[in-house]
Amino acid sequence: MIITSVKDIGLLVKEKRKKINMTQKEAASIAGVGVRFLSELENGKPTLEIDKVLNVARIFGIDIEANNR
Repeated sequence: MIITSVKDIGLLVKEKRKKINMTQKEAASIAGVGVRFLSELENGKPTLEIDKVLNVARIFGIDIEANNR
């Protein structure tokens, strides 16, 4: 999948969270972020801190890779 926005990452996180039957509260706790942050990520808020976004993705086993075109 080519990531074009925070929304794309948020959808992947949400899919993974639901697949493992985890609430936003549980997921936020594991990822070390607040429930509000996780909710905003899953809803694609474009102004989130990239370090936190990447950390949440990593914790949920989502690899994000960048390549030169």
